[in-house]
Amino acid sequence: METAIIIIALFVPKEYSVRNEIVINAPKQEVFDYIKMVKNQDHYSKWVMTDPNMKKTFTGTDGTVGFIYAWNGNKQAGAGEQEITGLAEGERTTTEIRFERPFRAIGHTYMATEAASAHSTRVTWGFTGKINYPFNLMTTMMKGTLTKDLGISLNNLKQIIENKQ
Repeated sequence: METAIIIIALFVPKEYSVRNEIVINAPKQEVFDYIKMVKNQDHYSKWVMTDPNMKKTFTGTDGTVGFIYAWNGNKQAGAGEQEITGLAEGERTTTEIRFERPFRAIGHTYMATEAASAHSTRVTWGFTGKINYPFNLMTTMMKGTLTKDLGISLNNLKQIIENKQ
């Protein structure tokens, strides 16, 4: 049985990519100004909410390239840091996430905004990463979980922004 699993893992991709999107009833610039601030994820990210008592440290100026949000939380939240690596004003943010615990890994995320109308914005949140052999067997299951979690987080974001108006 173990041999079969190891052989199957040879054929499972090591890299994964997930994304989810939502339309928020607010102008694009308002939505972008909120999501470019990494600290705002405290209010909508399902992952951050797994440990309300996690320790956080911040380096740099939030909403600018080079800002680092580091966390150290419970078993579910783990530990790591997220750094803003790119900003296209009003359009897109990119970050690198460096996980320390429960396992070491590096992932990349982006959040993109696109005007759906004059008063609504399509937000796309994507995540890419790589899991080395033989742990790459988890990519299929992980992709489903990550996509679902992105959807929950985007729904939280929608509620926050639409209720601010």
